[in-house]
Amino acid sequence: MPLPSPEEKNTNRLRKSFWEAVEEFDLIEPGDKIMVCLSGGKDSYTMLDLFIHAQTVRKNFEIIAVNLDQKQPDYPEHILPEYLTKLGVNFRIVEKDTYSIVIDKTPAGKTMCSLCSRLRRGSLYATAEELGATKIALGHHREDVLETFFLNLFFSGKMEAMPAKYRTDDGKHVVIRPLVYCKENEIAEYAIYKNFPIIPCNLCGSQENMQRKITKKMLADWELQYPNRKEVIYNALKNISPSHLYDRDLYDFNALEHRIEALNQKAAPKAEEYIP
Repeated sequence: MPLPSPEEKNTNRLRKSFWEAVEEFDLIEPGDKIMVCLSGGKDSYTMLDLFIHAQTVRKNFEIIAVNLDQKQPDYPEHILPEYLTKLGVNFRIVEKDTYSIVIDKTPAGKTMCSLCSRLRRGSLYATAEELGATKIALGHHREDVLETFFLNLFFSGKMEAMPAKYRTDDGKHVVIRPLVYCKENEIAEYAIYKNFPIIPCNLCGSQENMQRKITKKMLADWELQYPNRKEVIYNALKNISPSHLYDRDLYDFNALEHRIEALNQKAAPKAEEYIP
């Protein structure tokens, strides 16, 4: 029996990571109609591919690929419709000129991602409601999670990353991230041998001094100096000790004395145990 090729090994690793997240966080349920958000980048193409494979394993859910055409200059509008038609995937292209709004409202030198992301989310949520989607799938991977954690830690003073599954504030939508256990380098390798028709972003891709890029480099440097550092940090995100941090909403420090007293009373011998 021939040994699996490097491409097959990488594919199997990605599928395993995908299913690990799906099973651990219950991301796919019977009857789901999952809106797969497709940007034209390597991550969302990979996510769509993994969902298509998942349908060969579980046939009790459907997917619809949705792309938001933000009317960026020189955007190749034909690529995604041609690719998705050839693939035989149900899809919707949503046209909304958020590009002009972002360019107009963002001060010179400031990061465009925050406003762009908010506008994009609003359009995608509206589309999900129109389509009757039960879940919205985003293509954030392991490195996105780690970078977000450190960005929040360094610049927002909070310990927060990207959840694999959450409900929007208005309660209308469930958002899932099935790639949160997938490594970016494996996704990049997958995109190369799958020959995805990558469409670059003219907004975030044009800003070289973004804090996210600086954080990405920091993590990459750590990984070079201390191999497996990313894996260790990621495992820490799943191994939280609220009593050893300082968030009083997560741990009731005021009740600590009462808790110790209750434990002591529980451990104390009962009166009848002293009867000879």
